[in-house]
Amino acid sequence: MAAAPPEAPAGAAAARRLARGCWSAFWDYETPKVIVVRNRRLGVVYRAVQLLILLYFVWYVFVVQKSYQDSETGPESSVITKVKGITASRHKVWDVEEYVKPPEGGSVFSIITRIEVTPFQTLGKCPESIKVHSATCHSDSDCVAGELDMLGNGLRTGRCVPYYFGTSKTCEVSGWCPVEDGASVSQFLGKMAPNFTILIKNSIHYPKFQFSKGNLASRKDDYLKRCTFDHVSDPYCPIFKLGFIVEQAGENFTELAHRGGVIGAIINWDCDLDLSASECNPKYSFRRLDPKHVPASSGYNFRFAKYYKINGTTTRTLIKAYGIRIDVIVHGQAGKFSLIPTIINLATALTSIGVGSFLCDWILLTFMNKNKVYSHKKFDKLRTLPESSCFGSTEDLPASVATSLHEATLCEGASLTPGPSPYPLGACREAGSCQHLCSGNPQGLLPFFLPDTHTACCDPKTALSSKGAPTLLLEHTSTNFITPNCLVPFLRSPINLCLVPSGLVLWGKAMSPGVQHGPG
Repeated sequence: MAAAPPEAPAGAAAARRLARGCWSAFWDYETPKVIVVRNRRLGVVYRAVQLLILLYFVWYVFVVQKSYQDSETGPESSVITKVKGITASRHKVWDVEEYVKPPEGGSVFSIITRIEVTPFQTLGKCPESIKVHSATCHSDSDCVAGELDMLGNGLRTGRCVPYYFGTSKTCEVSGWCPVEDGASVSQFLGKMAPNFTILIKNSIHYPKFQFSKGNLASRKDDYLKRCTFDHVSDPYCPIFKLGFIVEQAGENFTELAHRGGVIGAIINWDCDLDLSASECNPKYSFRRLDPKHVPASSGYNFRFAKYYKINGTTTRTLIKAYGIRIDVIVHGQAGKFSLIPTIINLATALTSIGVGSFLCDWILLTFMNKNKVYSHKKFDKLRTLPESSCFGSTEDLPASVATSLHEATLCEGASLTPGPSPYPLGACREAGSCQHLCSGNPQGLLPFFLPDTHTACCDPKTALSSKGAPTLLLEHTSTNFITPNCLVPFLRSPINLCLVPSGLVLWGKAMSPGVQHGPG
């Protein structure tokens, strides 16, 4: 006798059920359902959220950000600079060729405002600077011959010699002597520097839109020889006084000239190319770029030397220069109307308005007093079933029923007695017939028809109650309602009673006192 096939494990059966459920859910179709909730406070919240979203997109996105335009940032740019002016120190007059470094006139240049000069340096032996680490000594044994300090001024000879002044001693070095700290003289060039004029010539090009423009006035007279920049009267005269630039950067000129610093001259080209080219104008701003509150990195200086011969001996003058470095920085953005970003942002705006619905749904289903009723009305599951099917729970109700349930209560003194109905189904569809059929009823109830041979009556006094649902009286019932397709068990009291346009009577779980129904 053949052995019975082994039963499948419970886990495998559960996995198959899960797979079948997922496969079945994959073919489900979801469609929105519109429910009108007459609640003034909820309506105010909904419209307020919609208004805020609408204002955000209209004012900020489209007006301020101009998101309906195609844009291009970082224009191609060229900068040419030229400085003019003379100044004097204690011993000499300085012109542009001496105090502007480098002289090429690029986008970065320096204007010297103070110098420390170490004149007549020659190659020889002298005391090391006292500022160099480990340069001080007490005897020759403290100095190592041939040692080279990367922060020093030469090669140590191994001797400890007196310093240039005072009683201190430092190690002797072989190099350019005397060293800078031992014989330098300070000279200030900043007396006339605030009146130096700086021409900043700038041209930009936006390749995406094939748009080019410069910051110079297109005039053939000697306008540029006699003008200086003014935001209102002379916006196309890019000639600035050095004192004006430092003032606009919020700095003290004397302090800046003494220690040096870096100033950024920022030219911004923000152009709306939907307008005429004359509306695309440069905007200038100035600010200090080096961190002046950090002593280790504040200020600006550099060194250079001038070489010459005296009696056949190579000699140089070492200059440590402090100055104001100007960095010209150009940036900008151009925009022009384009259909694609316009459509994208309009679609985003329309989609974002749905946030109001999401917020109000959350409030409705979470905080409102009748949130369970709203939830029951909002979410439906509809299945296509054979005609002979009977529904076994409220989850199986058709959408036409589940979305139209209302609260109602049994009439006072109602009796649930079995027996056939004397009124045939559909016999009283006109108002006059309804009055005739119920005229013999001592309670004055109006008939509310159930399928086949069963009738329910409505109390006209409560038919238009504030709850929007009539009170029902079941005049004739039986243990089972008989429908065209199947027997539906009837729970006597309390029950869920649903009337469907097709005429089926459905039942569900017992509930708190009352009967729920949907209009037939």
